[in-house]
Amino acid sequence: MLPEDCVSTILSFTSPLDVCRSSAVSSTFSSAAESDGVWERFLPSDYHQLLLRLVKTTTNSDFYTKKELYFHLCNPLLLDGGTKSFKIEKSSGKKSYLLSARELLITWGDEPMYWSWKHVKESRFAEVVELRTISWLEIHGKIRTKMLSSNTTYSAYLVINISNRAYGLDTAPFEISVNVGNRQVSYGTVCVSGYDKNKMQEKIMKQTLKTTPFVEEKKNVIISERNDGWVEIKLGEFFTGENDDEEVKMSLTETKGYHLKAGLVIEGIEVRPNIKH
Repeated sequence: MLPEDCVSTILSFTSPLDVCRSSAVSSTFSSAAESDGVWERFLPSDYHQLLLRLVKTTTNSDFYTKKELYFHLCNPLLLDGGTKSFKIEKSSGKKSYLLSARELLITWGDEPMYWSWKHVKESRFAEVVELRTISWLEIHGKIRTKMLSSNTTYSAYLVINISNRAYGLDTAPFEISVNVGNRQVSYGTVCVSGYDKNKMQEKIMKQTLKTTPFVEEKKNVIISERNDGWVEIKLGEFFTGENDDEEVKMSLTETKGYHLKAGLVIEGIEVRPNIKH
């Protein structure tokens, strides 16, 4: 018996997933669930600026409703000249970014002797970078918390593949870390062992991950295969505050082994919210 606009207001304080489920309750709920007022609240607060940053510029006028715009942003979209990919998580509206290899700080990344930049059809970006040979490996990515959703736990992943000419990647462990401001919030080591390029599902990572102020140890973690043809290494987790604007630095390094390694193909670093299932 509630007025439809009242139902819309109530729904706007839930989640996108709840709204879609509630639309089956009655015709009133179904109509209220289509309201622009509901879906406006689920869109990122800076969505106007994000639309202008897209490689193919999109405006509000390109969509009849805010719901259409919301679900458009649930698909990976290139922005900032194609150096980043952005989307929102469908069930929560939380922001997610994939920083391309060109956005990363890779030691000697512009030296053709050590790294090779190329296009591969499996990547959404114009270029990825392949390690030709090197003994000192450093890969760093940066993002500011204000670009992300507030009060959210995020995980950072290095998105990679391994080429057929790979060697030396399992000789010494990689160090992985996440820093927020001047605080190290996650640290660990990881190494690839028993890699079978024809059976991605059997790739095993031996990993020890420490998260401050508590210590967690995880061993024999299976490397995650993605649905886009790549695999990912989890670098760590961090939490965004209410109105914080701090720099998040995510890293994978190997600088102690002094042995040559090759064949690591890097697409980028993805920062995405942890989703509860």
